[in-house]
Amino acid sequence: MFYDARKNDHGLPHDPVKAIIAPRPIGWITSMSAKGEINLAPYSFFNGVSSRPSVVMFSSEGRKDSLAFIIETKEFVCNLATWDLRDAMNKTSAPMARGVNEMEQAGLAAAPSRLVKPPRVAASPCALECQLLQIVPINDIEGRPLDCHVVFGQVVGVHIDDKFIKNGLLDTAAMKPIARCGYHNYAVVESEFRLVRPTRSP
Repeated sequence: MFYDARKNDHGLPHDPVKAIIAPRPIGWITSMSAKGEINLAPYSFFNGVSSRPSVVMFSSEGRKDSLAFIIETKEFVCNLATWDLRDAMNKTSAPMARGVNEMEQAGLAAAPSRLVKPPRVAASPCALECQLLQIVPINDIEGRPLDCHVVFGQVVGVHIDDKFIKNGLLDTAAMKPIARCGYHNYAVVESEFRLVRPTRSP
């Protein structure tokens, strides 16, 4: 099939694009307001964009509390969402009033960060402490604002549970990170395969 995405005339019950761009890693974002309010929310439009230095991004559709808090304090934490934490992660996706601590509502313990003020999820095997680089509002091809905001943060601190480091490498599959697919579906990483990048041909 083919459809014109500008018209969204696919004829299916749901938009298939999110099912195509899958699986998507989950940015489980902790942020703090200027008043000290804590917010924890999962974002499936999340990824790394640079390794030197490490830079991550997530996209907020709408001006949600995460975006508002990060604008106020210029800091956030990306917590790794895993199979063991899937139900807690899902609970933090529920709409809640500003000032409600989703971490507490989901029964999660907080752990202090080292270089930023927002706490991290204590049970998460990895967390990235970030300082805000920039927020980019997105317009469509007609120049119309989409109420979509891409947040870029530089990683300044990294927490790793030592039990997942094996032979000097982080064992990603052992942590069982989860990722968002289309609709209400998720995937879990339990195995990996290896491909070595080819060298340049003579």
